[in-house]
Amino acid sequence: MSGRILIVDGVSTNRIVLRVKMLAARYDVDAVATCAEAFGVIARAAPDLILINLTDLVSDGYAFCRALRENPVLANIAIVSVGVLDTSAARFLALDAGADDVLPRPISDALLLARVRSLMRRRNMSRELQMRDGTNRNFGFEDTRPRRITPDRITLLSDDPVSARRLITGIEADLHASTRIVASDSALIDAVDMPKTDMFIIDAHAADITDGQLFRLVADLRARETTRLASQMILLPRDKSDVAAMLLDLGSDDVVIGEVGPAELVLRTRSLLRHKHDQDRLRDTLRHGLHAAMTDALTGLYNRRYAETHLRRMAEQAHAVGGRYALMMIDIDHFKRINDGYGHAAGDRVLCELADRLKQNFRPEDLVARIGGEEFLIAMPRTTLPEAKAAAQRLRRLVNIRPFALGSGHGDMHVTVSVGVAVDAIDPDQITTLGDMFKHADAALYHAKANGRDGIAFSQSAA
Repeated sequence: MSGRILIVDGVSTNRIVLRVKMLAARYDVDAVATCAEAFGVIARAAPDLILINLTDLVSDGYAFCRALRENPVLANIAIVSVGVLDTSAARFLALDAGADDVLPRPISDALLLARVRSLMRRRNMSRELQMRDGTNRNFGFEDTRPRRITPDRITLLSDDPVSARRLITGIEADLHASTRIVASDSALIDAVDMPKTDMFIIDAHAADITDGQLFRLVADLRARETTRLASQMILLPRDKSDVAAMLLDLGSDDVVIGEVGPAELVLRTRSLLRHKHDQDRLRDTLRHGLHAAMTDALTGLYNRRYAETHLRRMAEQAHAVGGRYALMMIDIDHFKRINDGYGHAAGDRVLCELADRLKQNFRPEDLVARIGGEEFLIAMPRTTLPEAKAAAQRLRRLVNIRPFALGSGHGDMHVTVSVGVAVDAIDPDQITTLGDMFKHADAALYHAKANGRDGIAFSQSAA
């Protein structure tokens, strides 16, 4: 099954019809007549989406929706109101109670299923990001940065300046957003010329925009790197339910058919922006957590875990094309004397300074990592033995060229390093495993230190 749906409708015919449609679409379906029964179903197994009939204004359906939204555990269940009057005021009441969308009867099957698919995608993405966010918190990677306080940026695409100004006025007043109006044919200007936006509202009521043009515009905005994460709301004429279904499947977040009042527009806009900011926050937290898991906290270089994974891919690529790659193991000579004589703060300054020199003086494709206390690793793809020798000599000069500042009134200190180098064999019959490469480079490093330090040694297979 591709998702779990709960139908809440006091009319048995409505329940049966909706249940048959959802089952035919391969969803797992429960159907109940009352909100009390619905709470019982939710207690046993929370659904992904609820289809609820809010036709009766005196029923407890609105309170049911509000209760779900106020419960942190259940707040992300998608809710679609079915059966209310097709007016902006009626839609507003349902949206204000917590519904994600409103589909008045008669309901277009294509639009209903497209809306369900759209909300399911959003629900699944939210659930995955939240799961990863929880994992990051368990590892101590929670993002504690303050919430964004800059105004939301909204772009209204419209070819009718008068209608556009009417639509945007309420949003500016109620949401205090930064807004701008752009003609539809200017929407795909490069990001260099087009400021970043959080949300696009596309007014498709203009007679001169065809369905095909609208489809291409929505798909293009969703595909482009600079606009793909922006929310999209499409305003359509009343007779465009089939177009609405296609737009939802192309990636639009919300589609409004018919006239939309200022209060409804503000409510829908606020909901989409809130969802986008939650997604952005979770995405940033995930990115922050991944970065923390892959890097050394002191120097900002990649850590051993990342280096080993990256090296496996580098070795596979080199072997696939019969190429070479080189490893350099670097150890700071007599580093313990620095810590013992000047303190660990001075030792940390030396580590950070060496890391900076390494980062600034190797190719972008070279991997620079800290793999131990005072040990560093440089992995160089597409590197021959003569090139590795030249790089190692350049590295020694890079360290010796100027002393390292120790801080705290300790002055500067001349620091040296020992370097061990290994290069993979180019002969496919003599391919060296990654483990062997580490051993060769480490053995060469040991040889360099045994020979008096401040030197370079090469593994026997590379010499």
